[in-house]
This record gives sequence, structure tokens and C-alpha cells, in this order.
Amino acid sequence: MSPASVNPSIPTDYLETGAWLAGFVRSHAKREDVRIEVLLDMGGSREGSSYAVRLTLGTRGSPGLGSPPIELDFHEVAEGRTRFAWCAALGERVQAAARDLHGAARSTG
Repeated sequence: MSPASVNPSIPTDYLETGAWLAGFVRSHAKREDVRIEVLLDMGGSREGSSYAVRLTLGTRGSPGLGSPPIELDFHEVAEGRTRFAWCAALGERVQAAARDLHGAARSTG
């Protein structure tokens, strides 16, 4: 079986890929705490080329204020969303950030 038949290239555009990414990140973050919200920045200089992701829980954020957000290239997400290993790695990254955020929120009450 060729790699193309295992990981098909599914046509998509920037907005559709952004909607997929927001849902994917939200579903993985909420596995750690249902109160976590996802902020997906698709505007300004990122428009059409990349996404910035932050998780929030109350007044806390992950990555923390002053730290750069999780940056993802549009083409990487568009291609990666059809690959199990890529999705698993991103899911683990998001859940680790969500765990850190949840732990920080719990430690401050």
C-alpha cells in the first residue's frame, strides 16, 4: 500500500483547517478539565499561513503570559490532520499543556 493511500491529501482551505484545529485542540484540552477554553488566533500576519493556540482556565493561560503561543503552520496542519501519528503527537502536546494549566489552577485554588 502506498503512503498516499494511507494518508490521503484531502483538499482544504485555511478557514476549514482552522475550524478542524480548534475542535481537535478543544476536545483534547477538555479531557483534562472541561472548563478549559481554546483561543485560536488566525488573524493579522498569521492569516492564511499559520495558527496560534492558547488554552485558558479562568485567568490563567497556557502557554503563560509573556510566553509565545503554540504556533502551527497551515500546511503542516492541513497535511497532518490525516496522519494518525501527527494527530497523536499534537493531542499529547495539547493535553500536556492542559494538565499544566489545570495543575496551576488547582494549586492556587
